[in-house]
Amino acid sequence: MNARNTGKRQRTNQLYIIGAGFAGQTLAKEIGEKAIFGEVVAFLDDDPAKIGRRIEGIPVLGPIKDVARLLRMNPADEAIIAIPGASREYLKELYGILKKAGFEKIRILPGISQIIEGDAHLIQTRSIDPQDLLGRTPVAINLKESLRYLRGKRVLVTGAGGSIGSELCRQLLSGGASRLYLFGHGENSIYQIDRELRLLQEEGVGEKAVLVPLIGDLKDSAYMDYIMEKLRADVVFHTAAYKHVPMMEENPVAAVENNLLGTENLINAARKHGVRRFVHITTDKAVEPVSVYGASKYLCEKLVLANGTWKQDDTNFMVVRFGNVLGSSGSIMPLFQKQIEKGGPVTVTHPDMRRWFMTIPEACSLVLKAGGVGENGGLYLLDMGEPVRIRDMAEQMIRFYGFEPEEDIKIAYVGLRPGERLDERLWSADESPEETVYSRILKVRRKERKEPDIELLTESLRPICRFDPEQPEKYRNAALLRSILQEAIPSMKNAAGEKVPGFILPPEELHALKN
Repeated sequence: MNARNTGKRQRTNQLYIIGAGFAGQTLAKEIGEKAIFGEVVAFLDDDPAKIGRRIEGIPVLGPIKDVARLLRMNPADEAIIAIPGASREYLKELYGILKKAGFEKIRILPGISQIIEGDAHLIQTRSIDPQDLLGRTPVAINLKESLRYLRGKRVLVTGAGGSIGSELCRQLLSGGASRLYLFGHGENSIYQIDRELRLLQEEGVGEKAVLVPLIGDLKDSAYMDYIMEKLRADVVFHTAAYKHVPMMEENPVAAVENNLLGTENLINAARKHGVRRFVHITTDKAVEPVSVYGASKYLCEKLVLANGTWKQDDTNFMVVRFGNVLGSSGSIMPLFQKQIEKGGPVTVTHPDMRRWFMTIPEACSLVLKAGGVGENGGLYLLDMGEPVRIRDMAEQMIRFYGFEPEEDIKIAYVGLRPGERLDERLWSADESPEETVYSRILKVRRKERKEPDIELLTESLRPICRFDPEQPEKYRNAALLRSILQEAIPSMKNAAGEKVPGFILPPEELHALKN
């Protein structure tokens, strides 16, 4: 079936745009103007009102499931799904139809939260991957409206090269900020997000905020004071942290030094130099923590919220907490993908381990929304839906790549690692989430109870992280650090006294896995 006969020399590749709505039409126009990418030969759509029409000379064919199997394709031909508001269920159906039709290359536009008022650009498309098909359908957020509070402001994102920080920056392009400061410790990641954002701007995505890449270390208090004085940022989104749970169990002092003392430096500099909104990103692992990473984030939450209650200036402090995000650099999805590509096995910690998951774009859209509507001293929780069993996710990913679990790709259970538990919690026994008028943003009410004095606790940890000539024996003393955390945080003490349940492979299977 030849979708379009233009009388021109046949191109190397033909493009089929799935969805003949405004986003699809915008892409088709851009591809036509930049002919080097190939030729759009047809729209595929399920809307009876569009089927049979021509839009800018391009035929609209459908229904998709009927016509896709009739297409004659070359290996270079490509499908672009241009339906930003599509549900997860519909995307799964489309993906199955397109793969069965023979499409090897399938691209997708980002979720609707990243498409501002129907404004779609070819540079925003990317290869479809499992995170597009897993989990629930993201909530649609009017980003332009949500980001109004940032118009004309100077915005600093710490950890801007990380998974959450970089996505915040992409979405912040559409906020009308005057300056966007990309702060990070790693030069490569900051270079990459800086270049990506500049390319997006060149292609018409977002507005013309001035981008300023910054390499620095949160642990350096003098530098943080210096740079915050120079930047005069109005709003700070603090995402930077050491996050890898087992790695931080091996490096507990580094976790507390970077996460807690680094956050303290940023808070002090923000208050001193006139930041108006300080939004701290935290994790479900901070809830009744059992790991050093979780404990460090628990203490960060307390520190930020305490600054909100002290209220000695015009800075508003708030915390936004959520669970795991799909596809982050340290998450299980990239690991599963690499394991599948080498033929398995896919390693799962425990058959019953469950986690809450949300896509990175949705989490960031909700963080940006909460940053605008949140109150000083407020703790906000993103509605994560229902927890997902990791085994089920592994099976879905194996099928995404065209294999059958256990038949083609084995699943191996390797046991809980240090600092892990079977189930995470989104709020503690002393907290209760309440709905707000904003979809999927909850406000957490905290019961009055005796809390550890965060200032005294921070001071007790300081000589462990930073050399004090009057207390040299405490420097880098990991055992002392753990004992202080266990004394201050009951869940840490309980975890230290319990054997965490695990599921360990038989010795012969473990040996086979290692080899």
